[in-house]
Amino acid sequence: MAGAAPRVAVIVKGYPRLSETFIAQEILGLQDRGLDQLIVSLRHPTDPAIHPVHRRIRSDVLYLPEYLHDDPARVAAARDWARAQPGYARAYAAFRRDLSRDRSHNRWRRFGQACVLARELPDDVGWLHVHYLHTPAAVARYAAIIRGLPWTASAHAKDIWTSEAWELREKLAEARWVVTCTEVNRRFLAGLAPSSDRVELVYHGLDLARFPTGTGRPDRAGSRADDPVRLVCVGRAVEKKGLDLLLSALARLPDTLHWSLTHIGGGELLGRLKSQADALNLAERIQWRGALDQDDVIAAYLAADLFVLPCRIAASGDRDGLPNVLMEAQACGLPCLSTRVSAIPELIGDGETGVLVPPDDLEALTGALKGLIADPERRRALATAGETRVRRDFGMTPGLNRIHAKLSGGLTPARRREAR
Repeated sequence: MAGAAPRVAVIVKGYPRLSETFIAQEILGLQDRGLDQLIVSLRHPTDPAIHPVHRRIRSDVLYLPEYLHDDPARVAAARDWARAQPGYARAYAAFRRDLSRDRSHNRWRRFGQACVLARELPDDVGWLHVHYLHTPAAVARYAAIIRGLPWTASAHAKDIWTSEAWELREKLAEARWVVTCTEVNRRFLAGLAPSSDRVELVYHGLDLARFPTGTGRPDRAGSRADDPVRLVCVGRAVEKKGLDLLLSALARLPDTLHWSLTHIGGGELLGRLKSQADALNLAERIQWRGALDQDDVIAAYLAADLFVLPCRIAASGDRDGLPNVLMEAQACGLPCLSTRVSAIPELIGDGETGVLVPPDDLEALTGALKGLIADPERRRALATAGETRVRRDFGMTPGLNRIHAKLSGGLTPARRREAR
């Protein structure tokens, strides 16, 4: 239609992904607000299931070749096409500067994917918006330069804390704007940006209607072997989640305190954690359920008595921002035990709306578990306060409205012509 607003290409690492409900929720929220989107995925899906939110998204999906050798003819045709574009020389120069500081195969892959994206991007796309400032933002940046389009970004966690400062500075200087999901992230990125207003805090928030409050939980106090206190942990089996520390803490609890643990999530450390649980004689108390869709995760929240996620900073610098699962658990009336890492204290006030212990502090985590398992009255008070806070301050509507305004405000045909 003549004069219609251009589409936004939303660039992600993989789609759909069970661990990135917050991205799917944002895409759906923008769709419901009338924003036309094309999803661009650097990887094909690998998860065994999808969330209900994915079934409601109507956007087309463009899958790029994950590895350049997967489709060499497609990549070669894209490079030939890109070389003929006015923006190619500038994009290639930016790539070569980056390559001089990062001589990796991944850097070449990013540029090849960018050429494919630039060539195959439909003409009605007038803006690129990318989730994550590391690999996906590099692809978006090179493609935007080739096509002469503006680009923006949402920064989250690993992409911030495992990227080199030089690369963050250059991306922050070139992106029209960047949003990020925690105040900790915002302060750090603002210190690298050409001006502090280039980076804005926008919490993800939750679709609170999807999370029923938990009511009528029994007063389990860990005194009965046939009715143990039910712990739940939702998180990928990766270093930053601190799951090895959780198993060590559980092994230190007295035999007279009865509990069970349900873990939900995939991840490369899952086999190692199961072996650790066997070695600690915990296997009979733990159920490993793997990656699940959101309906099953919510059911697990409602069946549990305590949510535990002892996050830490990984050796690589990777860390969580503000894990959505903490908000989800609290929205379901579940008390939470976590750590003082990154932005978690922005959500949980220690002793008020949950319990926080120092990261990697085995003694503190063990003590907190022992106290909370044995005290249903305290769990109930923390759950009530946590749910009240989440439902008051962490709904998704304000954040979605803000991102929609920022994206749709730049997507007029006139602004598109100016960008070119």
